[in-house]
Amino acid sequence: MPRFSVIVPAYKVQAYLSECLESVLSQSYADLELITVDDCSPDACSAIIDEFAARDARVKPVHLAENQGLGRARNAGIAVAGGDYLVFLDSDDTLTPDALRSVADRLEETGQPDVLVYDYARTYWDGRTVRNQLAGQLSEQGPAPFRLQDRPGLLGVLMVAWNKAYRRGFVEEHGFAFPPGYYEDTPWTFPVLMTAESIATLDRVCVHYRQRRQGNILGTTSEKHFDLFEQYDRVFAYVEQRPELARWRPELYRRMVEHYAVVFTRRGRLPRGSHGDFLHRARAHCRRYRVPGARLRLRHTLVRYGLHRTFRALRLASAARRRTLKSAVKLVRALRSGMLRLHYRIQLRLPLRGDRAVFAASWGRRDPGALEEAFRTHAPHIRTAWIARPGQQHTVPPGPRRLRPGTAAYWTALARSRYLVHDAGFERRLRKRPGQVFVQTQQGTPLKRMGLDLQEHPAAARDTDFEELLRGVDQWDYVLSGNRHSTLTWERVFPGRYTTLEYGSPRNDLFQRATSADVARLRESLGIPEGTVAILYAPTYRDHRRTQRPLLDLERIVRRLGPRFVILARPHPAHGGWLGEGTRIIDVGGHPSVESLCLASDALLTDYSSIMFDYADLDRPIVVHTADWEAYRAARGTYFDLRAFPPGAVARSEDELIDIFATGHWRGSRSAQLRAAFRERFCPYDDGRAAERVVRRVVLGETAGLPEVVPLAQRKPVPSAASASASASAASTSAHRPPAAVPQPSGARPVTESR
Repeated sequence: MPRFSVIVPAYKVQAYLSECLESVLSQSYADLELITVDDCSPDACSAIIDEFAARDARVKPVHLAENQGLGRARNAGIAVAGGDYLVFLDSDDTLTPDALRSVADRLEETGQPDVLVYDYARTYWDGRTVRNQLAGQLSEQGPAPFRLQDRPGLLGVLMVAWNKAYRRGFVEEHGFAFPPGYYEDTPWTFPVLMTAESIATLDRVCVHYRQRRQGNILGTTSEKHFDLFEQYDRVFAYVEQRPELARWRPELYRRMVEHYAVVFTRRGRLPRGSHGDFLHRARAHCRRYRVPGARLRLRHTLVRYGLHRTFRALRLASAARRRTLKSAVKLVRALRSGMLRLHYRIQLRLPLRGDRAVFAASWGRRDPGALEEAFRTHAPHIRTAWIARPGQQHTVPPGPRRLRPGTAAYWTALARSRYLVHDAGFERRLRKRPGQVFVQTQQGTPLKRMGLDLQEHPAAARDTDFEELLRGVDQWDYVLSGNRHSTLTWERVFPGRYTTLEYGSPRNDLFQRATSADVARLRESLGIPEGTVAILYAPTYRDHRRTQRPLLDLERIVRRLGPRFVILARPHPAHGGWLGEGTRIIDVGGHPSVESLCLASDALLTDYSSIMFDYADLDRPIVVHTADWEAYRAARGTYFDLRAFPPGAVARSEDELIDIFATGHWRGSRSAQLRAAFRERFCPYDDGRAAERVVRRVVLGETAGLPEVVPLAQRKPVPSAASASASASAASTSAHRPPAAVPQPSGARPVTESR
């Protein structure tokens, strides 16, 4: 007997069926049977099902002689199911990787409940993935299993069959079956949840719910939307036969009226001329199942009394009000924009303020944040301000004044501040004034092609306006560089009259100042268990891919590596998504400081992200995953072959990556040799005083006597928690040995400046 019977009805879905079935058969949890029901589909569904059945013995094909509809097709699958639990999946949707394993584990944890409710995410044709907005109802906090009366909010989650697993014995005992017609999930899901003696939840996306560009069958215009009345008749008939369920009548009544209102108001569902009939039937149902004292919203009341013309008049009035409000908002915005433009022009004619500086960064704080701190330390007469949008307030450093883009204060600061610091660029409408100093910090050492080099890589350049790019370059006075490689690259791909300050990366100063106590505090704040190895996973953005799904299965990796490892998942800001779920995968995507994450971790796992150049400053292990190197290099272009000159161990596949960590190769002697050569080339100036050198040069005007660079051999970045623990253990076992000779310091290295 398999653990799961996955039932997939198929009708006119030949374009999506293979992907659906593959998502089931490729699950890491293989104890399943896949029951595919061909609902007499006129396309290639039948052939596709038979091909899968011939390939995999777990596939049970069921071919219906005539089209039965979704509900009866599911019943045909239930009739031949032999699994402990029934799982329904629509044939244009997919299971997410490791979904069934997560479901099986949760069923085991909660004592084999009658029903397990899990989460889903909508996937759109343009690549977007949006998680269910009511995911909070699936929280696993609190006792489990439970009954519906303990957590009635579950009725607010989408009432469909495919976001739950059902114990087959429970379904057979109560004789649950799907009715014919549209909205067949309604008389299935309500009775199942109300009757279940034990329910559990799984706070994990297990299904990707495809949102077709042309919509689904319920979005089509049809008289079949009137089936909804019969479905609610079935729901209330079920409750009337079971007096113990009478407590649910008020909630069912509210759900029913809301459902009728949705169908009535959704454009394109009801045929022209049928709205009056629909509302009359809705009124009859409301009278039949009315619950005294039930509180209803206005549109529910209109449905209840069948006020068709009133409903339509209110809808027209509401639409007119929205149009009027929209026009008024446009007018107000236009007036405000005009006033701000006038305000900016006036400010441009007022004197510059030599004691003001404005900072901004694309993501997080990075180099501008480190420079802002150095301004306050080494040039305290300068008053600083930081530009941040409302959603970026958590990234603002604690010292500077906050500026919101588009406000009068914002334009005043841009017009009159002497120093402007950014890692990308300010407003296109910015007019740089004589006497203003623009410091361009860049966003790290470049591995991938940048600037004018992107003209040869259209997939990465997309709609880049290179003339506008060069207009921005013409405003730069200083460009920061962490090494000679960056200097030569910036001056070629961003040609201009600026001065390059090859002083190091200010954001990495923190690595030389941090202490072991800081590392311990950061790990505790992130919830990293004591004694574990924390791997920071930070992949880069892939311009050539429409969707940015990660190439690594993080859940599988931590499962294979065992409880000694945890992963800090840090997606690229452009991903907008999350890389995995699990007890040993910590989502740090929203953390404001990537430098803090570097300090808290014991090793870095990345692919082609520039974070590797920063992490090398810590002299901690780095592993690079290069499974799609050829595709990435062809689409984006790179300045050197990372596989030939890596900062540590190189993995070309997920299994090879797991082996690198499992065998200890990630921190072996060969990895240390590669990292040393990498640091020598890319980290020559990152000694903890890069920001100070920039401020002394740009603000204080010092050209001589800048702090000399501490050689690599003399730098002592704070050790990771794992290496500190290992060192302490080694020291305790060799305390009787004489101390080793300390190498004599070599000469300090000067910093360089080029034009």
